[in-house]
Amino acid sequence: MANIKSAKKRILVTKVRTARNKSIRSSVKTAMKKVEAAVAANDKEAAKAALPSAISTIEKACSKGVYHKNNSARKVSHLTKLVNSME
Repeated sequence: MANIKSAKKRILVTKVRTARNKSIRSSVKTAMKKVEAAVAANDKEAAKAALPSAISTIEKACSKGVYHKNNSARKVSHLTKLVNSME
């Protein structure tokens, strides 16, 4: 365990940030699963409705620094390609 005050603070800050990042990652995964489930069920309307919401969630995570911009772009591209392949 840390003895120095600044090291103790770093431990607390890391714990808080880890919890925040975990929550944001979880919401991104949920949003992606909604789109993928709609595509798997061949429900065009649900997929098109869930896509903007998922993209928004992914972009927010990117802006918070949870995901690298290339990673978020790859996720958005993947979902968009899935929805567009339905037509």
